[in-house]
Amino acid sequence: MSNPAVNPSKDAYSFAPTILREYDIRGQIGNNLSEADAYALGRAFGTYVRRETGGNTVCVGYDGRHSSPALAKALGDGLMSVGVNVSNVGLGPTPMLYFAVKDTKADAGIMVTGSHNPPDYNGFKMCLQNAPVFGETIQEIGRISASGIFESGEGSAQTLDLCNRYVHRLLEDLDTDHKFKIAWDNGNGAAGNILRMLAAKLPGEHTLLYDEVDGDFPNHHPDPTVDKNLADLIKTVHEEGCDFGIAFDGDGDRIGVVDDKGNVLRCDILMTLYARGVLEAHPGASIIGDIKCSSVMFEEIERMGGNPVMWKTGHSLIKDKMRELDAPLAGELSGHIFFADKYYGYDDALYCAIRLINEVAQSGKKLSELTQHINNLKSTPEVRFEVDEDEKFDLVPRVFENLKAESGDFEINDIDGVRVTTNDGWWLLRPSNTQSVLVARAEAKTEEGLKKLTDMACSQVAKIGYTLDFTKP
Repeated sequence: MSNPAVNPSKDAYSFAPTILREYDIRGQIGNNLSEADAYALGRAFGTYVRRETGGNTVCVGYDGRHSSPALAKALGDGLMSVGVNVSNVGLGPTPMLYFAVKDTKADAGIMVTGSHNPPDYNGFKMCLQNAPVFGETIQEIGRISASGIFESGEGSAQTLDLCNRYVHRLLEDLDTDHKFKIAWDNGNGAAGNILRMLAAKLPGEHTLLYDEVDGDFPNHHPDPTVDKNLADLIKTVHEEGCDFGIAFDGDGDRIGVVDDKGNVLRCDILMTLYARGVLEAHPGASIIGDIKCSSVMFEEIERMGGNPVMWKTGHSLIKDKMRELDAPLAGELSGHIFFADKYYGYDDALYCAIRLINEVAQSGKKLSELTQHINNLKSTPEVRFEVDEDEKFDLVPRVFENLKAESGDFEINDIDGVRVTTNDGWWLLRPSNTQSVLVARAEAKTEEGLKKLTDMACSQVAKIGYTLDFTKP
C-alpha cells in the first residue's frame, strides 16, 4: 500500500454537506451534484478502499438517468487517479453492481443512481466486498476529500459484461416450472434490459410494461410504493387475467407486488410470505423489519417460530444489522427486501421476484389466498411532506420532546424517528435520508382508531410548524 502525501494537495474538494446522506450520496444535478463531485468521490473512495482493505479493485455501474454515464466516467477517472483498477459494469440495476462485486471478488463497488428520485437527481451507492458503506464511513470519505490527502498511483479500467452471468444466477434459485401469467412494470428504470433477458427464460407468459430504459420516466414515476404508480400494472393484471404483477423502482433494488385481484401487497405483508419458506430452512432465525413495517408482520413472523426484530430504515443499516444477527431475511416497507438465504444478503428486486414465483407455486394457491389469514388492519400509505433540508433532522427530536412532556396512555420508540403506540395501534414520523421530507404512517385495528392516530400525529406535526395531511400521500 502506498503512503499518502504529507500535505493536502491543491485538489482538496469539499462536498455540499447535504448530499452526504446516512446510507448514500444523493443530490440535484446543477445544484449540489456535478461531475466534479463524482471525480472527487472517486479519489476519496478509492483512497478509503486502499487504506481500509489493502485492495485496489472497484466495480462501477450506472442507472438510466441522463446524467449517469458522465458521472460514472468522472467517478472512474477519480478512482484511477489514486491507483484503483476500475471494472466498468455499465448500465443496469443496482443489484447487478452488487453482484459484480461478489462475483468478481472486487474490493468494493459504486453504483451511480438516483433510485426513485426525480429525473434531475442522482447519486452514489457504495459497498465493500463484505460490508455496506454508510453513516460515519460516508462522513469519513467526505473528510478525505476535503483534506486532499489521497493515495497515489495509476489505475486501469476494463469493461465487464455480466448481464448473462447475473441472469443465470437469478435463475439458479428458481425451483418451479409452473407457467404463471405475470405482468411486469419496469417504470422505464435501469432494470429493463435484464428484465427482458430474465422474462425470456422464465416459464409462463409475461407482459412487460415500460421496459425501455428512459431517464425521463415518461409513463410514471419509478416508485412502486406509491399506489398511483401501480395503476397501469393493476389494469394489466385485470385485463389479461394475470396471476400477479411485479414492479421495480428506478434502479431495480425495490419491489412492488399486485395480487391476482389487483390488490397492492405492501412489502411488510410480502415479507410474511417469504418468511414462511425461510423459517422452514432456518427455524428460529432472526428476521428483520424496519420501523415502518406493520405490527402484523412482526406478529406473523413470531407465530411461525421466527425472531422478529424491528430496526432502523435504510438499506445499508439493514444490511449491517443482518450481518450482526446472521439474519437470513430482512425487509423494509419501501420495498427493499434482502435475502441471505441462498443469496448474498443485499436488496435485489429481480431476485425477490424469483422467490415470489417459488412461494406462490409451492403453495398451490392464488397469491390473494396466501394473505387471507393475516389480520386486516387499517393503515395509511407512507405520507411525505417537504421540510427545510437544513432542519430536517432536528424536527423529529422536537416532536419526541413534546410527546415526553405530555401525559397519555402511549409508548414511544425512538430507534428511528418516533413510533408512537397506543391501544388503537401506532403512528410513525421519521426524516427521510434520501429526500427533504418527513415521512409518516399510521396503522390501527379500526377506522375509528386510525382517525385518532392520524389526528394525534397531525397535531404533533402542527406544533413544529408543518402540516401533515394523510389524504395526500
